[in-house]
Amino acid sequence: MLETVLKRERDYGTPARAATAMVTLTIDGYEVTVPEGTSVMRAAAEHGINIPKLCATDSLEAFGSCRLCLVQIEGRRGYPASCTTPVEAGMVVHTETPKLHDMRRNVMELYISDHPLDCLTCPANGDCELQDMAGVVGLREVRYGYKGANHLDDTKDTTNPYFTYDPAKCIVCNRCVRACEETQGTFALTIGAKGFASRVTAGQGEDFIDSECVSCGACVQACPTATLQEKSVIELGQAEHAIVTTCAYCGVGCGFKAEMKGQTVVRMTPWKDGQANRGHACVKGRFAWGYTTHKDRVLTPMIRQRITDPWQEVSWDEALQYAASEFRRIQQKYGRDAVGGITSSRCTNEETWLVQKLIRAAFNTNNVDTCARVCHSPTGYGLKQTLGESAGTQTFDSVMFSDVVIVMGANPSSGHPVFASRLKRRLRQGARLIVIDPRRIELVNSPHIKADFHLQVRPGTNTALLTALAHVIVTEQLVAEPFVAERCDPASFEQWREFVARPENSPEHTAETTGVPAELVRGAARLYATGGNGAVYYGLGVTEHSQGSTTVMAIANLAMATGNIGREGVGVNPLRGQNNVQGSCDMGSFPHELPGYRHISDPVVRSQFEQAWGVTLQPEPGLRIPNMFEAALEGSFMGLYCQGEDIVQSDPNTQHVAAALAAMECIVVQDLFLNETAKYAHVFLPGSSFLEKDGTFTNAERRISRVRKVMEPRNGKADWEITMELAQALGYPMHYDHPSQIMDEIARLTPTFSGVSYDKLERMGSLQWPCNDDAPEGTPIMHIDQFVIGKGRFMITQYVPSDERSTRKFPLLLTTGRILSQYNVGAQTRRTPNVAWHSEDVLEIHPQDAEDRGVAHGDWVGVQSRSGETVLRAVITDRVQPGVVYTTFHFPESGANVVTTDSSDWATNCPEYKVTAVQVTRVSQPSEWQRNWSRFTDIQEKLLRERERENDTALTGK
Repeated sequence: MLETVLKRERDYGTPARAATAMVTLTIDGYEVTVPEGTSVMRAAAEHGINIPKLCATDSLEAFGSCRLCLVQIEGRRGYPASCTTPVEAGMVVHTETPKLHDMRRNVMELYISDHPLDCLTCPANGDCELQDMAGVVGLREVRYGYKGANHLDDTKDTTNPYFTYDPAKCIVCNRCVRACEETQGTFALTIGAKGFASRVTAGQGEDFIDSECVSCGACVQACPTATLQEKSVIELGQAEHAIVTTCAYCGVGCGFKAEMKGQTVVRMTPWKDGQANRGHACVKGRFAWGYTTHKDRVLTPMIRQRITDPWQEVSWDEALQYAASEFRRIQQKYGRDAVGGITSSRCTNEETWLVQKLIRAAFNTNNVDTCARVCHSPTGYGLKQTLGESAGTQTFDSVMFSDVVIVMGANPSSGHPVFASRLKRRLRQGARLIVIDPRRIELVNSPHIKADFHLQVRPGTNTALLTALAHVIVTEQLVAEPFVAERCDPASFEQWREFVARPENSPEHTAETTGVPAELVRGAARLYATGGNGAVYYGLGVTEHSQGSTTVMAIANLAMATGNIGREGVGVNPLRGQNNVQGSCDMGSFPHELPGYRHISDPVVRSQFEQAWGVTLQPEPGLRIPNMFEAALEGSFMGLYCQGEDIVQSDPNTQHVAAALAAMECIVVQDLFLNETAKYAHVFLPGSSFLEKDGTFTNAERRISRVRKVMEPRNGKADWEITMELAQALGYPMHYDHPSQIMDEIARLTPTFSGVSYDKLERMGSLQWPCNDDAPEGTPIMHIDQFVIGKGRFMITQYVPSDERSTRKFPLLLTTGRILSQYNVGAQTRRTPNVAWHSEDVLEIHPQDAEDRGVAHGDWVGVQSRSGETVLRAVITDRVQPGVVYTTFHFPESGANVVTTDSSDWATNCPEYKVTAVQVTRVSQPSEWQRNWSRFTDIQEKLLRERERENDTALTGK
């Protein structure tokens, strides 16, 4: 239906596919011309005529239940609902007549008669559509008595940490139910009972906290009354102003309005004009922002000479001068390359730019790295080799035009829930789904979505499986020959064709390796190659392997071979885990690359930066993080500046990382909280949250979006200011008055950003790089006419087994992932009520493996690898296949990375988190590492609390 096409254009910013016939009609005496299929309500609204409504909203499909939007149409009997009535040529519509006025007032009178009489004390006062519409229709009294009194004893549900449900205020408009279905795709809400007893019900009559509700807030956003209301609004009242900013959680990059009272956040509401999220959100972005004001935040700089000493609070100037003097001392004693830095994928582009600039210009070394290499560097390497650019090819909107979707090594429902909602909407419309994952994720089989194929691959064998898919496409003549002939390098294609066609790459031959039956592989390959627009979305389950780069190249090979590149609905799409993973890579956070992915050895590129920065840069690549650790243990790397990363918790082989940090002489940690890495720090610089700074983030679709300061930094400085002042303390001048000036420098020195400015971002909302003279308004879809390198290159993807294979000693394979309510190392979400859903990391184990080991559900089990041992609580489930166990890594005491090893990707050193050979046994006490962690944490906490008491005594005299 055309209205759906038009709505798609409004919701997703994508063009309608065909010319639309226009219709002219008359509304209240005005001649109006709109596209055919437009509703009368929308046609009126576009001419400035607002018809009263309650059940209708611009984010949901028309429903027509409230009967408030009735209109009169000449020559037509009755009074149709304007939201569900399409326009017709010559139609004459009246939106306001005495009869309509009486009817609407009568309808509103019935609504109000079933509503409590507490408007003055209602938390939605001033933000209630029911009140607004009562005023619009002129309702002043209710003749029928107040039936709402029947509902005053209805139990108010306060079980959700973030919002309440008050059934007494429900008008049964169905908006929350439809939002849960259409926007979120969870189907957790229904309407129960009939007549005046009708009310919204969560799950099977459960409390919200116990139901399938995922707390995305779509129902709260849709509710026109105070039935569903944020607890923060109940406590603080309505906001007085709002500032648009960008979420600092995952790589979707949702736009939000921070609704404020002075310096206090009242609530975060999804921004309807946000081009990444289109007005939707998840529990983290919508609700989990309380960490900004959490009592654990460190707001004063601290120093100490030894990590066993108590922290001493000092001034900013003293802390920065001390850090600078220590770095200079180390360089004088051990050499120029004895220090380095780690940039953050949680900080802004501008802040990341300054850190790598400080390392290269002030330290005069290339020893800079980032957690982005630890998670997604194979994406950069693999896509650069095949397509010519180190980033994803599409917009998130593009999935609405996909016919077949492959989700590989990712769990969007948990890791990228706003994108998952959009994907599920497309699947409900009829798109087909292939899931490649060792674990049965939610998308495989849910009440409203079922994957056509679940290829339950054995961990570590991704490359073999993708090559088998390619074997089917080549040997069954399913290659998009015209596309390949026009767009791809013929020599590389012929070599690849010959390679994948070999018998040893057939699904039948690789089945024993991958664990995936041949018939499933053949069916999935045929579907992807022939099913229409095919898109691949992948995550860390692809990259965090010893053959991560090879697997990324195998994905690109498949996309090129089937012609699924260069238009909407197709492409190769990495799902970035943190908010600015893409940006931290773009900004030059690698030891071998300057910003824009240009090699440090290129004298022309290097001279551009040398001229701009007034220094001579080193031409040789510096150390990656693992090399820094090795050098520290050898005694040649002694100083580290670590901004916004907790490498002790997030990097593999925790005990090795801790030993390396303990060997260093000066570690400077800049963060919000005293994290695991801060236990080894000598200087702690309090960081600022995303709510306290200006800048930009770049999301997984290369979208650059503004981050805007909504409150003053509680620590006194934004992160970019701290880095700038540290550079000045080191004797290197940096002078910026605002992050916009840093972006101007980025644009001058980075070709893909040359057209980016804050003025343009304000005007356009966001931009997708490349943004330059060739694409002044950005590049939503990559590789439309040709690849960045000209002809696409096919790469040979020979499967090489991981060193992490099951053995008699370690017969199980451990893989890891995320959960919806928690984020990364949990530093932020563990300090919010999100722990109500996930308060510990657990180990998922198949029933057969549990039975073999005498393990029952809820038992403590030891998980041992060649690197170390930890203890987790067992959850017995068939979500994992026999021989595979699974855990998350959100809690430091869990020690998931005590177990992971130093195995890594052959091309990029990306750790192989997703494959660790382990043994699982039933135990009764924590591991030795956990006992040591607990003692160390207790000591640190005691020292910090003693210092706080000393400060309180100094201030109060008590």
